[in-house]
Amino acid sequence: MAAYILAIDQGTTSSRALLVRQDGSVAALAQEELPQHFPASGHVEQEAEDIFGTVLNCCRAVLAKAGATASDIAAIGITNQRETTLVWERATGRAIHRAIVWQDRRTAEACAQLEAEGHGALVNARTGLLLDPYFSATKIAHILDAVPGARERAQKGELAFGTVDSFLLHRLTGGRVHATDATNAARTLLFDIHRGAWDDDLLAVFGVPRALLPEVKDCAADFGTTDPALFGGPIPIRGVAGDQQAAMVGQACFAPGMVKSTYGTGCFALLNTGTTPVASSSRLLTTIAYQIGGRRTYALEGSIFVAGAAVQWLRDGLKIISTASESDRLAAEADAGQDVILVPAFVGLGAPYWRPEVRGALFGLTRATGPAELARAALESVCFQTVDLIDAMRADWPDGDTVLRVDGGMTVSDFTMQRLADLLGAPVDRPVQKETTVLGAAYLAGLECGFFPPPDVFAGQWRLERRFTPQMLPEVRAGRIAQWRDAVGRLIGGV
Repeated sequence: MAAYILAIDQGTTSSRALLVRQDGSVAALAQEELPQHFPASGHVEQEAEDIFGTVLNCCRAVLAKAGATASDIAAIGITNQRETTLVWERATGRAIHRAIVWQDRRTAEACAQLEAEGHGALVNARTGLLLDPYFSATKIAHILDAVPGARERAQKGELAFGTVDSFLLHRLTGGRVHATDATNAARTLLFDIHRGAWDDDLLAVFGVPRALLPEVKDCAADFGTTDPALFGGPIPIRGVAGDQQAAMVGQACFAPGMVKSTYGTGCFALLNTGTTPVASSSRLLTTIAYQIGGRRTYALEGSIFVAGAAVQWLRDGLKIISTASESDRLAAEADAGQDVILVPAFVGLGAPYWRPEVRGALFGLTRATGPAELARAALESVCFQTVDLIDAMRADWPDGDTVLRVDGGMTVSDFTMQRLADLLGAPVDRPVQKETTVLGAAYLAGLECGFFPPPDVFAGQWRLERRFTPQMLPEVRAGRIAQWRDAVGRLIGGV
């Protein structure tokens, strides 16, 4: 029997490939940074060939590290940065425009115009989402209008649209498969999450030809096989999910009410609401958590655009740290008497505010403010934003779990996780297996091919590494949250 699942994790700032054993442990890992391009304020792009090239390099490298061949791989699972939008030629697989990344805000005016025309209610009712440049539809329309002749070619069926998973599937299978899964389709503003189908009314609103769209499958399904030339033999592809939904699966949040929060470039909290989609009154998103065996499970989601990116700003922008891990030590040294607040709206504010036009700001600076206080403010900004999300979730779903399961790169920071528990006033659970996004992608592929057990058995294998419990006095917590919300209010009010 094959020894591994090959899990591909194509993220915003890097591509990774991991070999996962049947016990969920990682046998080998390869990673390569992915360049980003910022052609104008609020614009974020990537080269499509960089996306595929880094994935291919990582897959080959991880096989070499383990001394494995294609025959040692039971299946491939793919998880990806969501909403990032590509349009490519079906015949060649070559993109006609750089990928427009999920963080990109260039279509804010187009979204505002569609809202003014009264389309917001339809969009929200069908997709569970809001009219925001975060999602794919207005990005697709921008590419079709920006590239001469693209719209005509799209209508003729010469071009294909996809989020990163779909683009990778097309390239990995030698152009034979143009598909996506329900979780990625649900992030496009074009997919009716209630019917589980592309929606003609929405296609008309956004001006997107149906001929561009991929087939939508379950998260655990037959997505074809790789071109044998890529890895020395064909490998079946059996699992696909957007990164946040994959993390939810990897965290075994299969029961309604369970909550996970992933801390990468951004931060994304998902609350499992079962087989019933819950309409949010708190400006959260209603989305598909996963779809297995034709059955859709839904979630409420809160999206924060800047989490780990705030630490990258400390390192690359301010240059007050040389590695991300230094932020922990520096923040712990901060003057407790200074209440510096960073609102990291570098690319606008996400949930529950949804203000793409605002930009970041620092409040409470004094002559004594230094690198330590700025580091603490950056880490705390992630915690404050999470508090906003969890409070909104509790308003929409009062019976949700009071324990937050966390994953992602930032969770290695004990300072941040303890401050998160303090400000939430609730326990924060960090698992032994921190590669939960990858594990989710691997599990979906392994479930489909019989490599992994059913969800209830898999859930029993989840293991706690450390629980962070609140230590902050309630009045101190309330005061700090009030300072944060005052800062956000001032920033929004000043726009």
